[in-house]
Amino acid sequence: MGVSSFLLLVCLFLTAVCTPTVCGNAELRALMEIKASLDPENAYLGSWTVLGNQCDGSFDGVACNELGQVANISLQGKGLTGKLSPAFAGLKQLTGLYLHYNSLSGGIPKEICNLTELSDLYLNVNNLSGNIPAELANMENLQVLQLCYNQFTGSIPTQLGSMKKLSVVALQINHLSGALPASLGELGLLTRLDLSFNRLFGSIPTKLADAPMLQVLDLRNNTLSGNVPLGLKRLAGGFQYANNLGLCGVEFTTLKACSSLDQLNPNGVPTKNIPETANLKLNCSDTRCSNSSKTPQASIIVGVVVAIVGLSVVSFLTVSHYLQKRSVNFEPCNGPVDQLRSKEACRKNGSPLINLEYPNGWDPLAEGRRFGGVSQEIMRSFRFNLEEIESATQYFAPRNLLGKSVFSAIHKGMLRDGTVVAIKSIIKSSCKSEEAEFLKGLNILTSLRHENLVKLRGFCCSKGRGECFLIYDYVPNGNLLRYLDMKDGDHVLDWSTRASIINGIAKGIEYLHGSKLNKPAMVHQNISVKNVLLDQRFKPLLSDSGLHQLLTKDTVYSSLKASAAMGYLAPEYATTGRFTQKSDIYAFGVLVFQIISGKRKFASGARFAAESCTFIDFVDPNLHGRFCELEAAKFARIALMCTHECPDQRPSVEEVVQELGNPLC
Repeated sequence: MGVSSFLLLVCLFLTAVCTPTVCGNAELRALMEIKASLDPENAYLGSWTVLGNQCDGSFDGVACNELGQVANISLQGKGLTGKLSPAFAGLKQLTGLYLHYNSLSGGIPKEICNLTELSDLYLNVNNLSGNIPAELANMENLQVLQLCYNQFTGSIPTQLGSMKKLSVVALQINHLSGALPASLGELGLLTRLDLSFNRLFGSIPTKLADAPMLQVLDLRNNTLSGNVPLGLKRLAGGFQYANNLGLCGVEFTTLKACSSLDQLNPNGVPTKNIPETANLKLNCSDTRCSNSSKTPQASIIVGVVVAIVGLSVVSFLTVSHYLQKRSVNFEPCNGPVDQLRSKEACRKNGSPLINLEYPNGWDPLAEGRRFGGVSQEIMRSFRFNLEEIESATQYFAPRNLLGKSVFSAIHKGMLRDGTVVAIKSIIKSSCKSEEAEFLKGLNILTSLRHENLVKLRGFCCSKGRGECFLIYDYVPNGNLLRYLDMKDGDHVLDWSTRASIINGIAKGIEYLHGSKLNKPAMVHQNISVKNVLLDQRFKPLLSDSGLHQLLTKDTVYSSLKASAAMGYLAPEYATTGRFTQKSDIYAFGVLVFQIISGKRKFASGARFAAESCTFIDFVDPNLHGRFCELEAAKFARIALMCTHECPDQRPSVEEVVQELGNPLC
């Protein structure tokens, strides 16, 4: 008997007899249906097999709870090209579904809406289409709804207003139309609502403005009109409404005052007559609606056919898995990390944190222990897991790379709540080997809070990747280095901005040098133009503050070479090899010279000019004389004192801040 004949007999036999492995495990059956739908070519989910155990770690992206039930499916960025399966409804205890950054198409099956335990639904950045089902309201525990960057049409269901635990709703960049549901204002925990880049019309409901926890409301690029509720003024920059030409209102600087005509939408219809959401009956699609004309007999026949086909598929997969297991040798997880194949193969066995449950913040490494004197509750608030880091950076996509050094790299990323962050990865060999010392350093970093320091949002340590990740607020205008050596006509910083930057840097250093309730006095050790970031209002923020607390001495020393070349290293370091608050002051003095001169290179001529009172010759010529001479003289005098060769002759940062606080212009 040939192999093909044997396989045919096996398949015929298995279509009549259900395999106990599959039929006795409802979740495994559901997963196999999901696999067939998400990955029809079996190109990415080869680890999902009918002979496997979904809870032993062998199923890529599947995590179970302590009761052995599937709790999380994390398949973001896997290249999946199929559709969403109604079989997801069979995973009754699913709390997190992460399918973003794929190429899935079709609609959202209403069966998925029966996942009442689900707290996170990430379907963003796919090719999904159709209407957003009103049945989503059945998900009473849903906290995060991410459907942005798809092709959804129709209106926003008013029923979403009944989902009392929703905190983030992201529907931007779709083809949604209709009015804004006032019911969304009833979401007491809603913090972020992004509906930008759609086709929404009508007015902004007053009830939405009254949502108590709302921090971000993005309505840009729609066709909204009418009076903007004054209550949205409290959101400040969190309320974005550009490119809605029909909007008007008071106390919003870019909006015109309202008139009677402004109560009409772009089509001339009074906005007060527009319903909250036009839940119109649309054409019924075969994936979203049931056909009432089907007879019971027809339903039975269809069910029998589906069962036979399903068993055939299962049988085929079983035999295929057996043959592949005999003929294929899998490579171990020790290949180069820059090879995509090895990276995908190793990811599932990487970090012990990979199966963390987002809503509960559960951390197996923190149970019953304390970190460097700080409680586990505080550490949990800063703790991220590897899945969140990979998702935020789109698996460290090259286009998100902001910078790289010998021991670290910085990627731009977006967190699950839509916050843009900068994620610094540090290789393990550059970190302190003693766990107690490393955790003590983390404790210090989490204690730093000042308006002129870049905010640390959290961290993640992955033993599997051999890296530690620090998650900071993203600062949009880059570092100060970008604004030096500018050509005339480029973005030249005006004098008042430079003065503000000098003041802000000094205040940030003052905070670091001082001893606070939960923070020891500390030295920055690497003040430079590269480590001064500028936010959207060009407020200076010191970066890498306290970072040396995590690093080995060798790494700290190697990172100073560039700073030494630009003149930031105090002369006494050559003999003492130590950093002090006075060495920070020296670096600050160099910064002041750079800021007022507009030059990257610190030249000894600048000190000579300050000493001989010819400093005006060193003021940035791109200012064309538009600066305050008295203030320039003060800055030059401060910079001269701060860069004195003798550390004892340099002022303290408190004295510098006091001097800077005396306005002259």
